[in-house]
Amino acid sequence: MWTKLVPATALLAAVTLTGTAHASPTAPVYASPATPAAPTLTSPAVPEPVGGERLVRHGMVAPDGVKEPPKTKATSYVIADAGTGEVLAAKNPHGRYLPASTLKILTAVTLIPLLDKNRTVRPSREAVNQEGSAVGLTTKPIYKVDDLFKALMMSSGNDAAMALAEANGGLQKTLRDMNAEARHLQANDTVARTPSGLDQPGQSSSAYDLALIARAGLANPEFRRYVSTKVAKFPAPKNYYEISNHNKLLWRYKGMIGVKNGWTSKALGSFVGAATRDGHTIIVAIMRHDGYFWEEVAGLLDWGFANRGKVTPVGRLVDPLPAAVPKFRVENSLRILNIGPHSLLTCRVSARDPLLV
Repeated sequence: MWTKLVPATALLAAVTLTGTAHASPTAPVYASPATPAAPTLTSPAVPEPVGGERLVRHGMVAPDGVKEPPKTKATSYVIADAGTGEVLAAKNPHGRYLPASTLKILTAVTLIPLLDKNRTVRPSREAVNQEGSAVGLTTKPIYKVDDLFKALMMSSGNDAAMALAEANGGLQKTLRDMNAEARHLQANDTVARTPSGLDQPGQSSSAYDLALIARAGLANPEFRRYVSTKVAKFPAPKNYYEISNHNKLLWRYKGMIGVKNGWTSKALGSFVGAATRDGHTIIVAIMRHDGYFWEEVAGLLDWGFANRGKVTPVGRLVDPLPAAVPKFRVENSLRILNIGPHSLLTCRVSARDPLLV
């Protein structure tokens, strides 16, 4: 431990304070500006809501001059162009609800870059005994990470979600990684409390966030491979068995890529689907649907293809935040000795932290 005198202006320009801010499920959600304004001691500028002003609305948000999207029982939805990021229409897009297994999209987006797909995994007894939907894991070391991602995104295996979390260093680390990835993507309505999407207090997402996370996933070829696979061989203690994708539109809708459905008695039905036609991809995300939604999603996708490039978008899917700069941790006190361009700042820091001055 040691003390260093540095110019206050240099330190303020370079220091990034540690810690993550978590908004409450009902708090307004705002985007981080691409170029932050200089800090002031008085009223800072209010940033634009994530995706644009119109997406703050709780009801229907549709473009002018065209027929509205077809009716759906979903409480919330988003129709977006994956290529441009344009939100073509939406209903209560930032409404925060339980995501059920659509949260597995975030699990996959977070963990695919972190885990070697050829690594062998031995699931724990806790992973094997997860409640809800399961692929049927055993505690034997017969699974590759690649197998577990297929089980996660095709069969919605809660056991596979926990086994992947264990392979990533444990449940708590994985949840930290998932929530950090959500903040990086600016999916600020999303709070992960499980890697599987099983209902937990405080867990939430929104149709906007699910579309945003799915868009990030579709940019990864491995993610696309997992969500678009219809049938796969899955390891068993004595040979293998076949698993199939729960996304019914892979068989029914022209150009369907994936992505993921979910359901619990509290969350009701949720789904994120993406399809490509003539080189363009449309994403539809729905939440809190109380019935059979496949045909309704197909109708929303049809509307998206018919109107993309022809209407003024009602918002946009924002880009991820820039990669974080190295962090400078102030361990004890930080004291400004004088205010001015040549002010000196005394701080006590850890010898292992980089000095960004």
